[in-house]
Amino acid sequence: MNKRHYQLGADLTICRIINGMWQVAGGHGHIDHELAMEDMQRYHDSGFTTWDLADIYGPAETFIGEFRRRLLREKGKQELDKIQTCTKWVPQPSRITRSMVDNSVEAALRRMDVSSLDLLQFHWWDYNNPYYMDALKYLSDLKNKGSIKHLGLTNFDTDHLQTITESGITIVSNQIQYSIIDKRPEVKMIPFCKKHNISLLTYGTLCGGLLSEKYLGKPEPSITDLDTLSLQKYKKMIDRWGDWNLFQRLLLVLDTIAKKHNVSISNVATNYILSKATVAGVIIGVRLGIVNHIDDNNNIFNFSLDESDRESVDEVGKNANNLYEIIGDCGEEYR
Repeated sequence: MNKRHYQLGADLTICRIINGMWQVAGGHGHIDHELAMEDMQRYHDSGFTTWDLADIYGPAETFIGEFRRRLLREKGKQELDKIQTCTKWVPQPSRITRSMVDNSVEAALRRMDVSSLDLLQFHWWDYNNPYYMDALKYLSDLKNKGSIKHLGLTNFDTDHLQTITESGITIVSNQIQYSIIDKRPEVKMIPFCKKHNISLLTYGTLCGGLLSEKYLGKPEPSITDLDTLSLQKYKKMIDRWGDWNLFQRLLLVLDTIAKKHNVSISNVATNYILSKATVAGVIIGVRLGIVNHIDDNNNIFNFSLDESDRESVDEVGKNANNLYEIIGDCGEEYR
């Protein structure tokens, strides 16, 4: 059975199901501010206290700041101290100066109403622009000063992660796409992370919701049939992995396993990735004020997949295309 918490750093323990706030950036339905705050409280009260966000996720950092103030006012400091926030800095590739980094981190601290960032994850769009190393050096300096507790990455491939590690910069995590559909991390990323004590935070693990009963036995949807950016994005990924018939075979296998354990297809898909080496947590998107999956997510920690379950899943994948050969290493789909 997967443990509910994971020690990402000496002073940072996270919930292994992380609330992903990408959806508040748009493309996933209207977000009502007050309903969003109420939903954040529900997730917190249910033990889902870790949040993944970014400076480019619309009002996500501001939402965290307001939620923190409400929590302190209504529940007290003991409850406030249970929150963990994993934000990102996603600058446009350009010449990076120390003042740019300082100003960006200070802005995040103000928006989130914290004195130090639990985890700052750095994303870089273009490896041909070498200033990402300058950015990481300045971020590392801020970590040493206490403005950042831990430094992570988002969508870096293994070769560039190695370059960063060899430069002496301490990285605790890399956030990457990893699912039953997309197993590219198993080629190079996981072996490297095991060797260097780096953890993975994974997203896309449920393929935007496609890995669920909702699509079992259903005809193939067109892109226009899919009403969120996440569904559209991961349908394209499934198309590269195989075809709809193969995906239906996978859903049928997952459904059989789910019924065996009295859980959902999404629970099985999440549990499968949580059990993989170096995986600290799985990010599951939250559509605040629209729908929540709190009860379903709680089931993830109540069962374990056995060897026959994993073998059944892996057998379907033998008929799929090799996404590492098609796309490349982790994060290459963004470059």
